[in-house]
Amino acid sequence: MHAYPRLLSLLMSALKRSLWLAVCLCLLWPAAPASADTRLIVRVQGGLPVIQSVCRLLGCAVQYNLGDPQGQLFLVTTPLNLPLNIFLSLGVLDVEVDQSGNTMDAGGPPALYDSNPVNYYGVTVREGYVNQPAAQIINLAKAQNTFHVSGAGTVAVIDTGVDPTHPALQGVLISGYDFTRNQAGVPDEKADVTQSTTAVVDQSTTAVVDQSTTAVIDQYTANTLNQPKYEAFGHGTMVSGVVHLVAPRTMIMPLKAFHADGTGYLSDVLRAIYFAVGHGANILNMSFSFSSSSNELKSAITDAYQNGVISVAAAGNNGQRTTVYPAAYSGMVMGVASTTNNDTQSTFTNYGSGLVWVAAPGEGVVTLYPYGTYAATWGTSFSTPFVAGTAALLLNVGNANEWQAAGAIAHAKYINSNLGFGRLDVYQAVQAWRLALGLF
Repeated sequence: MHAYPRLLSLLMSALKRSLWLAVCLCLLWPAAPASADTRLIVRVQGGLPVIQSVCRLLGCAVQYNLGDPQGQLFLVTTPLNLPLNIFLSLGVLDVEVDQSGNTMDAGGPPALYDSNPVNYYGVTVREGYVNQPAAQIINLAKAQNTFHVSGAGTVAVIDTGVDPTHPALQGVLISGYDFTRNQAGVPDEKADVTQSTTAVVDQSTTAVVDQSTTAVIDQYTANTLNQPKYEAFGHGTMVSGVVHLVAPRTMIMPLKAFHADGTGYLSDVLRAIYFAVGHGANILNMSFSFSSSSNELKSAITDAYQNGVISVAAAGNNGQRTTVYPAAYSGMVMGVASTTNNDTQSTFTNYGSGLVWVAAPGEGVVTLYPYGTYAATWGTSFSTPFVAGTAALLLNVGNANEWQAAGAIAHAKYINSNLGFGRLDVYQAVQAWRLALGLF
């Protein structure tokens, strides 16, 4: 007899023994409206038939597999306020509530208004973007020119999407996925903005992100976009813009797991991580955080680590010595804090030895913004892609995994004990990796 039918038989026996409990639960916890459904991340041995059998008993609904290699992980919704231990009593391996996470950010610096056109690796961009203080501080041009590196491999940007029509990104975007809409392709974050809002965007103006991360294009447009539902609009394009600044030849795989208001489900983040690993990404840029750890998030990061993928994540903007995830999965992820353009610790950045591997500039960073414009922005969200881009430069020198990339990037300018190995120095990082490979 095959083990699989036997597993189902054993499960059904367990379900019958637990039937009385399910009946009691149905009486005690009446069904809520569909909008109030609880989202659960459930792992079972035996795959789809097993979780379907569990849900037939408990009244839950299986939505979809979350992309883990074993085919054991599912998003399940239930209108019942069921205690999680009832799932465990029915043979489920693990269950947790699907958390909601947030993307993270913090006038305009002079570099933002330097609109002189310059050629940057075959495309025309603003001079203020290429020669901004953050790029100078980390010795970006020195590293690119001295070691002839411009990026290799693919960076998966798990975020709000991207503007696929931005002139600076032409030729470097590859197909990704929109997990908020379940659509393949390059997720266009402009789809989150209503047509009436899009119409008021002045494409000739410069975008500025303020301290609440609300997109402000001009006073007229501000009244439309300066509201909570658009709080993180442009976030993915801005993050991708920093990756492109550091590693202009690296391909970018946009994976949309967050909405324009900056919120997203853990289940979509899990799907994005597994998608990235399964579709050949070399680096994960995760400019978001969850306040608490998750068994499944850790499992997904572990899977990426074991497949040689380099993971980089934001330390967060609470200004506290704390832990947020995935940045705090030390040893498998490089957590990135923010520094000022004077090489001091940003007041808004989270910090601490259990969280931060390295820091990078995160104040007044000039980057790309939807509708072909540019933005200045604050936050560890934008420190993070400086490190992800640097990892892509390392791949120009030779293949590197997480600990090898982390070791090279640890050659940084020491700031204080709160910020790990210090402020990112791209030149030192590339030089260290060359020396490690015996290249002089």
